[in-house]
Amino acid sequence: MDIVIRAATAAEYEELGEITARAYLDDGLLHFAEDDPYLGRLRDVTGRAPDGEVLVAEHDGALLGCVTFAPPGSPLCDIAGPGEAEFRMLAVSPAARGRGAGEALVRACMSRARELEGVSHLVLSTTQKMLGAHRIYHRLGFVRTPERDWSPVPGLPLITYRIEL
Repeated sequence: MDIVIRAATAAEYEELGEITARAYLDDGLLHFAEDDPYLGRLRDVTGRAPDGEVLVAEHDGALLGCVTFAPPGSPLCDIAGPGEAEFRMLAVSPAARGRGAGEALVRACMSRARELEGVSHLVLSTTQKMLGAHRIYHRLGFVRTPERDWSPVPGLPLITYRIEL
């Protein structure tokens, strides 16, 4: 499948927000389902676009998924330190899974980070339930960094990964 990775356009933000929200909801990743306060942030592509780069995976005009790349210093960075970029909210439509869109989006983040002067690592946070994403990270060479694991809210532990670029 020929997947194109490119910058999202403002006209796509609403659809991408729904793809992201549905991916998290359908996979049972939100503790409070439809009432989870994070759901609004997942849908708010318009709100995060100015602070990062929203990348989209597309095939034959159909949006398959997206990810938000946060360069160093972005307010979207949760765990990135000096010399690190971060990516957030990787999501692929449930109907589009298994086609390589998730891996293509992560590779695009890796490429984007390599383009930035002074960036030597790419980091991310994920839940223990995101097993499909974990397989992508391991396949691409990310390593677990348990010393950086954290919890944005009580009862929601996040695990972290890092790759040297």
